Amino acid sequence: MLSVQLGSALSVPLASRVGPAGIAWLRLTAGAAIFLAVARPSRRSLSRRDIPALVALGVTTGLETVAFLAAIQRIPLGTAVAVEFLGPLTVAATRTHQRRALAWPALALGGVVLLTQPWHGRSNPTGLGLAVLAAMGWAAYILLTQHVGDRFDGIGALSITVPIAAATAAVIGIPQAAGHLTLGLVPAAIGLGLLLPVLPYTFEMLALRHIAPNAFGTLMALEPAIGVILGLLVLGQQPTGLQLLGVLLVVVAGAAAQGHGRRQRPPVLAAAHRAGS
Repeated sequence: MLSVQLGSALSVPLASRVGPAGIAWLRLTAGAAIFLAVARPSRRSLSRRDIPALVALGVTTGLETVAFLAAIQRIPLGTAVAVEFLGPLTVAATRTHQRRALAWPALALGGVVLLTQPWHGRSNPTGLGLAVLAAMGWAAYILLTQHVGDRFDGIGALSITVPIAAATAAVIGIPQAAGHLTLGLVPAAIGLGLLLPVLPYTFEMLALRHIAPNAFGTLMALEPAIGVILGLLVLGQQPTGLQLLGVLLVVVAGAAAQGHGRRQRPPVLAAAHRAGS
């Protein structure tokens, strides 16, 4: 979570130079190069039935990244993270198959209302819409990552999906960044690529092999709070007391929605684990 939000905060000033899709493309391209260097995909491990899920995960990752970076160009980082968090929180609530669990997304939505304070008329509809789109992408990302993680051992799948994500972001990112690229952006892109996607995507892929999607989503309940803190420290975005209350509601809703955390190891991975023991 710290890596994700620090990477997001540091992307904001660069996005003002090359556009949000431009920095998404540069960041994902750097991440793709790193994954290909350390975990080349094995053709023998691929089957035709795997391709749709891998492509879907790659495209989802690219679109989610572009949408979120475009959102934080328009609304505060903490607010964007809180809205985006509605995605995994909804996944958590619906997977419990209990009606009372839907109270937690509703509580989080109340927190988002306090964060955005629409009664003042100062909210940015475009920024909020992009954050909602990112929330939908994050929900799909959780489910697709679990599915792909069950089929592939290690992080080999990321050396396939992240290049697809980079290619997806390139469709919008290259036109945005054209004419604004400099050599100085290369080390910045590599650093951001390490912060996001390399470190968090690797940890998430590994984590989702051992815990259910609902637990994964809700264990990340502190992410909106981390977004607010880094928005303050890195970007100077000062929240009001009412907005802090809104963040607290989102965090409480996420923590309260936790379900059964551990999932059974998929047969393929269980065999690999036993063989390596």
